[in-house]
Amino acid sequence: MGRIDEEIRSGGTADSVRVTQDEARNIMKIRKEQPGDEAQIHEVNELAFERKEEADVVDLLRINCSEGVSLVAEEDDRIVGHILFTPAFIEGEGVHLEGSGLAPMAVLPAYQGRGIGQALIRAGLEEVRKQGAPFVIVVGHPWLYPKCGFERASKYGITCEYPEVPDDVHMIVVFDPERMRGVSGVAKERPEFAAAM
Repeated sequence: MGRIDEEIRSGGTADSVRVTQDEARNIMKIRKEQPGDEAQIHEVNELAFERKEEADVVDLLRINCSEGVSLVAEEDDRIVGHILFTPAFIEGEGVHLEGSGLAPMAVLPAYQGRGIGQALIRAGLEEVRKQGAPFVIVVGHPWLYPKCGFERASKYGITCEYPEVPDDVHMIVVFDPERMRGVSGVAKERPEFAAAM
């Protein structure tokens, strides 16, 4: 996925980044969600999670949260992956800091294992970093997200709003250490996500 980072550093954006997947021997395009993508994005999330809750949350957030960052991965003009970032907060004693939450991230089952998920994560992180988010939180696979810079949130004294979430799957990537200095508390995402927990 080094080519994503290279192209973004040289002036590319998530609207135009292309990544060559050597193992798949094809070209994938990552771009921002556009009108008309809704049905395919819903299908990707429903098939990837093998249930409809995440897909329904994405549909709801599209209506309720205009400040989200929604990216898709395309191969042969078909959407095969999707990632969404929406505002998230860390709340503690005297602390209310807004950043971003990553959820969900989905890749069609037939396309998994090709690096598409990592490509979406890296492109999305670059987009929200450029927007000034001091951090991104995620509840996700501990074997995947650390490859993209995530660490256990508990290292920073940050807990998940859902007590049943294990410590090793609640992670954070910090973009602005200065703004994060001394910040600890509970990480909270938008209330729409409660339906998928």
